[in-house]
Amino acid sequence: MEYKVIAFVASIDPKKGTSDHVAEQLESLIKFHNHQGWEYVRLESVSTFVHPDNGCFGFAAKPGYTTTRQMVVF
Repeated sequence: MEYKVIAFVASIDPKKGTSDHVAEQLESLIKFHNHQGWEYVRLESVSTFVHPDNGCFGFAAKPGYTTTRQMVVF
């Protein structure tokens, strides 16, 4: 079986957006790839560590942090 993984980042207006808007975006993505012959499997959360940025000579240094991304598996 062949798999395809696509990052999913929902975009909503913070004043007018609702979880329904997020669901509509995910549904649209699934339908688009389904029409291309891919079968939706699941939505996965992938955590990753972003390394710290030492900046130039220590100025504007940024600490490392963990972030989570949503991935759609087909």
